[in-house]
Amino acid sequence: MPSPTAPTALIADDEPALARHLQAQLGKLWPELHIVCLARHGQEAAEQIAALKPDLAFLDIRMPGLTGLEVAQGIEGLTRVVFVTAYDEFAVQAFEAAALDYVLKPVSVDRLARTIERLKSALLTPTEPQASLAQALHQLQHPAPAATRLRWVRASQGELTHQIPVDEVLFFQADDKYTCVQTAQKEYLIRTPIAELVAQLDPELFWQVHRSTVVNIAHLEGTRRDEASRLWLRIRQHASELPVSRAYVHLFKAM
Repeated sequence: MPSPTAPTALIADDEPALARHLQAQLGKLWPELHIVCLARHGQEAAEQIAALKPDLAFLDIRMPGLTGLEVAQGIEGLTRVVFVTAYDEFAVQAFEAAALDYVLKPVSVDRLARTIERLKSALLTPTEPQASLAQALHQLQHPAPAATRLRWVRASQGELTHQIPVDEVLFFQADDKYTCVQTAQKEYLIRTPIAELVAQLDPELFWQVHRSTVVNIAHLEGTRRDEASRLWLRIRQHASELPVSRAYVHLFKAM
């Protein structure tokens, strides 16, 4: 039975053998660490992090459903993320520039030991995520050039294809199979994933505020904090408020 004060961690990897190997290595190098879950894919990782609120989450970057990057974007609590990735020079440079924790596959004992020492120090003084986290994740996911920016979104309904100017879009919001395109007059459904849309939208106007939501700031009416200090957005000509993930709260501090 782990101590009530023992640090906790979740491991997410769609390859069970690799997840168990990392669990075994952590058990040898950090026996006090209690692994609360071995998640098999990104959606399970996101759900279990929200439910269990572990101190740490070791997230494989490439997973079905949600990637490790997308899971990290949606974390609301103080769970600290460690990315687990096969060697990618661009990704490693981005992680190091933002001081994000990562380990490379195959996981080496020496590298994992150094990561553990940093994590132990970090857990002594838990803080809000760095403002650079959202930018680093965005850079990793959406390196597309500005020349690909969208001006129109096409959404089919029956035999009719609607040509929707992006300026009229209040926000985009993804669910399991579709992405909702919300205008002041109507809601349309498209199959283009949020990640592909963000890569083509003007970043000055369209801000990602959650792993599943991108808002058009030109239509922002205001912000509100609830009793739990969670930030919500109010959009003109839309009745419902939209939540802001913790990684993106810093975007609104000047408002």
